[in-house]
Amino acid sequence: MPEVSVKNYKELGVWNKAVALAVQVCKMTKGFPPDERFALSAQVRRAATSVPANIAEGWGRGSTKEYIQYLLIARGSLMEVETHAVIAHQLQYLTRPQIESLQQQIEEIGKMLNGLIQALRSPRNPGSPS
Repeated sequence: MPEVSVKNYKELGVWNKAVALAVQVCKMTKGFPPDERFALSAQVRRAATSVPANIAEGWGRGSTKEYIQYLLIARGSLMEVETHAVIAHQLQYLTRPQIESLQQQIEEIGKMLNGLIQALRSPRNPGSPS
């Protein structure tokens, strides 16, 4: 898999897509009611920014085993974003097109994370991500 042999985490397609998702979530939550500023809005933002942050932090840990662990954490944060987005949609803070856009991105990022995890777990993988 090409992503396993990149020289920097910023070259990873999954990291770039996760950053774009986090930016989109931050923009969308600006429209949440003021009383949600320190509740749902803050939680979904933290979860969204956690996805690319964990991809980057895992890369910097220096071992494949630790990198996989951080990718699993990123995947968990991604599911947290999805859950918060569904709740926000049900509370009518997000429109149908907004939730559909988020779900499409979440699905794509999830598949990419799963593929990267699988590639790193493969016996053909020659070693650490760095």
